[in-house]
Amino acid sequence: MPNGGTALDGFVLAIDFGGTKIALGSAGTDGELLFAERLETHADKGAEQAVERAIEAALELAERTRELGGGDCLAAGAVSPGIVEEQGVLLAPNVPGWDALALPRLLRSGLGMASVAVANDVNAAALAETRWGALADTDVGLFLSLGTGVKAALVIGGNVFTGAHGAAGEIGYSLRGPADAPGFAAGNAPFEEYVGGRALGKRAGAQLGERLSAADVFSHPDLPAEFVEEWLAELSMNVANLAIALDPERIAVGGGLMAHAETILPALRDRVDAIVPFPPAVVPARFLQDGALRGAAALAIDAVADEVLR
Repeated sequence: MPNGGTALDGFVLAIDFGGTKIALGSAGTDGELLFAERLETHADKGAEQAVERAIEAALELAERTRELGGGDCLAAGAVSPGIVEEQGVLLAPNVPGWDALALPRLLRSGLGMASVAVANDVNAAALAETRWGALADTDVGLFLSLGTGVKAALVIGGNVFTGAHGAAGEIGYSLRGPADAPGFAAGNAPFEEYVGGRALGKRAGAQLGERLSAADVFSHPDLPAEFVEEWLAELSMNVANLAIALDPERIAVGGGLMAHAETILPALRDRVDAIVPFPPAVVPARFLQDGALRGAAALAIDAVADEVLR
């Protein structure tokens, strides 16, 4: 329910733009998904075609929801990697042309509605976890997304802290050591280029002389155990440092790499418990498959609530 109030008649649309997939859904104003589907991003064909196909699919989804008794579409929420501004999306290098995409304007125009809320995908997933998932009832919580990219989101008093420029939690740009000093200025994201899923698979493939995905790394018989152990050591050290700096009550971990939670979570818990003065609980996110999509729905629900309060 929006902001703890009474549920409103109707539904909202949610769109989650990813580097390889676009997830779409309709949801009631209690946050429950009514329908959901996925499209290929086809990033190699550019940014605008991805948005156009997403809008077309979203309009069809809205019509289907109306026909099955969902009521009127009240608002839409959309999420994307990076920092979404009116004239472009910053820090989102995985889709060509995404940086010059006026995403909010395109969505408002294409969907035919003024009430379209747009935000970062990991921040939105953190909002969903705070409202309905693993970070519920925490005053200070941390959401960690481990996938192709790596990002964190800090939640304080039920609100996601975005920072002065919307870049809070962009830990992929963190330095791994003094030799990484150029970092962002040199077009690098040092931590993500070591810990992120794409980098993990690429590094393992180079070691074995074959093409590997991140999923292959956790089960490949020819990879020495030290390969994953070193990756876990780097990841857990940085997560523990985050916990020391931010002092959260709980850390919820999501993203595609959580398909291997049985390997990842024990390592994170051991390191956090060993070195953090007040160790937070480290738990799996509730919405491992659709957290960002549910976060997009939460953004739309809040937009509806704001309209009602005006």
